[in-house]
Amino acid sequence: MQWSPQRRVHEIAPDEIFLDSSNLPGHEASQFEGRVVAPLSRNSVFGVGIVFFLIVLAFCIRALSLEVIQGASYDRISRENTLERSVLFVTRGLILDRNGKELAWNEVPTALEVNPAAGEAPPAYGGASTTLAQSPGEAPFAFRKYTTLPGLAHILGFVQYPKADKRGAWWREKYVGMSGSELAFEALLEGVNGSRMVETDARGVLQRENIVTPPQNGADLRLTIDADIQSKLYTLLSAHAREQKFAGGAAVIMDVHTGQLLAITSFPEYDNNAFTAGDIIAARAAMSDPHTPLLNRAVSGLYAPGSIVKPIFAAAALNEGIISPDKQILSTGAISIPNPYDAAHPSLFRDWTVHGLVDMRTALAVSSDEYFYTIGGGYGAQQGLGIAKIDEYARRFGLATTTGIALRGEAGGVIPTPAWKAHVFGTDDPWRIGDTYHTAIGQYGFQITPLQAVRFIAAIANGGKLLTPQLTASLVRSQPPSEIVGIDIPDPYLQIVREGMRLAVTSDRKDATVKFLNIPQIHIAAKTGTAQIGVHNEYVNSWSVGFWPAENPHYAYAVVLERAPANTLSGAAHAMLPFFQWLAANHPEYVN
Repeated sequence: MQWSPQRRVHEIAPDEIFLDSSNLPGHEASQFEGRVVAPLSRNSVFGVGIVFFLIVLAFCIRALSLEVIQGASYDRISRENTLERSVLFVTRGLILDRNGKELAWNEVPTALEVNPAAGEAPPAYGGASTTLAQSPGEAPFAFRKYTTLPGLAHILGFVQYPKADKRGAWWREKYVGMSGSELAFEALLEGVNGSRMVETDARGVLQRENIVTPPQNGADLRLTIDADIQSKLYTLLSAHAREQKFAGGAAVIMDVHTGQLLAITSFPEYDNNAFTAGDIIAARAAMSDPHTPLLNRAVSGLYAPGSIVKPIFAAAALNEGIISPDKQILSTGAISIPNPYDAAHPSLFRDWTVHGLVDMRTALAVSSDEYFYTIGGGYGAQQGLGIAKIDEYARRFGLATTTGIALRGEAGGVIPTPAWKAHVFGTDDPWRIGDTYHTAIGQYGFQITPLQAVRFIAAIANGGKLLTPQLTASLVRSQPPSEIVGIDIPDPYLQIVREGMRLAVTSDRKDATVKFLNIPQIHIAAKTGTAQIGVHNEYVNSWSVGFWPAENPHYAYAVVLERAPANTLSGAAHAMLPFFQWLAANHPEYVN
């Protein structure tokens, strides 16, 4: 038998095959190069499995508890209790006059009986469905209230309240300013609503609540107007308008140095408390009223200015060098222009009376139409401005454009020009010299707003600065230079105009137009205007503009009374007399 040696088996270790770091210096030991990674042990795998099993087991036990053991209890809570967001309504900012008098404020009514299930709401909400009050006896939001002083409705405006549907869900969560200052200064007044989370049971009983975001109340608004001045101005003017059968009117008083409005009123006016309360009957009555009480005539009303634009064209004629202030022009009662179509019947352009020889100051004092026909369109040897210059200077004084006031709905106006006439009447009716004459005395298609009127009068009074009307009170006494537009007419020329307007009040001539405003308490400089309107000139608008004190102007005013019978003799200037007398007696701080 052959012997074979026993074979010994030797298992080769890894380190006998692979080189280590000492055999291969190029390996980086810090990166585990040249090493063999050992496999995970069975104990490690087993441990991880145990941890995963315990997590799954805990989850199953919790699910069993929620779904089976406590399922009925949580099912009842989910069906009977609700968790929802509730609005914390903001308190809207107050509106004050320049002296701090409250003109718009907030009232929180109590003891409301509201059925949220039926979507009911108290009448004062204006038909807004509401939910339960925030706490027993409280309304979910405050009611907006306004002063009952007359003459302030248009400047204040009104709001609409938050509204909810029949289920009590708020689809409008904030007050909405609808007109006047409530709309113009909405961003300042409105604030930001807060919110809270509310849990209630099936009976609507509050279980718990947490405020998520507190409300940020609106800021107060202090206006430049003096409520007493504005209210008295409205009361006196509207009473005069009713007596003389005017359909309406407006009045504005402006500080000629700052542009701040001391008063801005329009009549007739509407009941802004009724509009805010949602009084449908009052709203329908106002909207159907032929006297349009919803129209803010001071800002949006357009009227033929008549003779109140004569001061503009007097300053323009001086600035263009076409006449000296002392040159006299003869007023015979009318000027005659040859009629190219009928030589036997020349065109007559009448003055309102015969004035005789008048210079510029006197022409302003007596409001001579012939004088302004002549310097407007030219007559005989006297050169006129011409329609292009009339248009240019009217625009320099801010006509046919908006003033920049914060209130919405401002109208721009019209200055008649050949281009305007061609657009309105067609090219078959060309521009004629008579159109220039009528434009020079503020007739034809001329239209401006009372706000534009007070603005250009203020520019005459302050030496040529066309200011933006301001409604918010400020410690700043004058507007920044960047906001002031210069009319580019030297003040000595404007001084001639100011003297003519003062002469209209102080002259002893019987044809001086505003002698009845010559009162000792206030030195007023003024100009009147009467514009014929209607198909047959059967109605008139009456204007009065001016400034005081005449020697050192501080305030300018403009008043228009709208659409009275043509034979009406007592117009806007007469209506201002009792106001100036009252102002001197009760508010001397505005006189001197």
